[in-house]
Amino acid sequence: MGIWPVAGGSRLNRILTTRWIGQLTDGLFQSALASFVLFSPERSPNAMSAALAFTVVLLPYSLIGPYIGTILDRFSRQRIIRNCNYLRAADLLIIAYLVDRGSTGIVLTLFVLLAFGVNRLILSGLSAGLPLLVKKEELIAANALAVTGGTIWVVIGGGVGIATKNFVSNNYGADFADSVVILLAATCFALAALSCYRINKYEIGPTGHEDKYESAGFAEMAEGFKILRNHSDALRGIFSVGMQRGGITALTLMALLLERNNFNDPANPDAGFAAFGVALAIAGVGIGLGAIISPYGVLKLGRHRWMRLLMFSCIPPLIIYAVNINEFTMTASAFFVGLCGQGIKVTNDALVQSKINDSYRGRVFAFYDVAVNAGIVTGAIGAALLLPDNGATALLPIFIALVYLFAATYLMRRASFAASTN
Repeated sequence: MGIWPVAGGSRLNRILTTRWIGQLTDGLFQSALASFVLFSPERSPNAMSAALAFTVVLLPYSLIGPYIGTILDRFSRQRIIRNCNYLRAADLLIIAYLVDRGSTGIVLTLFVLLAFGVNRLILSGLSAGLPLLVKKEELIAANALAVTGGTIWVVIGGGVGIATKNFVSNNYGADFADSVVILLAATCFALAALSCYRINKYEIGPTGHEDKYESAGFAEMAEGFKILRNHSDALRGIFSVGMQRGGITALTLMALLLERNNFNDPANPDAGFAAFGVALAIAGVGIGLGAIISPYGVLKLGRHRWMRLLMFSCIPPLIIYAVNINEFTMTASAFFVGLCGQGIKVTNDALVQSKINDSYRGRVFAFYDVAVNAGIVTGAIGAALLLPDNGATALLPIFIALVYLFAATYLMRRASFAASTN
């Protein structure tokens, strides 16, 4: 079986099925929202509106994330994941109705926020429960499969959503086509909920009840932070992942504007949407490759050296991109930054999982998600401030390269980040 824990009868397969169905559905849902909000002719995006779309979706989770950690450490994670998938399916039925009516107001925003907030609870629960299904030495490979396989399924779902939308819109309106894609996503979330019945009630934790803890929410997340301070490499890794993800978010917004308003005719948003989808697909290939090579990179170099090498490797493609902005350099930088970023993410996930006791793991991963989401929101806001409406500027990729250089040389410096052996 080696380092890949997916042989016949593997318990990991149960959690992978639930995760991948859900993330395929995420791709469907997100493609419909992107088409409806960002690529409609009457809703021409600029840097600020695109950044606000990211921020509106992610920032509220940073407020509720600490309470999610408390829930995951006190109640059956299997039940939470199952019921949240049912809730998302019902929520998407309402969103489909609102999209079909062309609604873009606060009501639609609230239901979209609910959908994304619930999704973070699902993903945090899956990450917290994964170490209970595999051996410690299999954690990096298990994360590579779970997280990266999920990301690839998001890309596939996005492609299916775009194809479905284009097929339906040939005979019906664009808003109706988007609502059909969302209805399909609602059905798939129901399937993800049904797949949870293959997992026993406490098979993915928590391993024991924690009646001795009376605090909740931010107090417990602060407790998780204190625990992480005793494992400074895991904490530094979390902050580095947040910075790397923030850079990816900024680059995504830059690519969106370049494809929507620069590389393609702004009057033809469908062409921009299709080209943006191709760039995301190629980035998805890089993400998958980063996960595949990471278990071997860690075996050869160790976790800390491997993560530091990947962070340094993000920088050259960004410099080339800044010097010559075109579709090729944009797509190539997306491929390499996605590859390196996913390698950092899956390696650090395993680092955190291996060092944190299951009794605290839900809260620690809630802090992890909040920190990463804060990085993503910061990246979106930074992109909004630096990007022109056509997306063409060398300043943003250079600034991101400098942030990555800081993470590689300061947060990941050998004296602090790799003080202990792997």
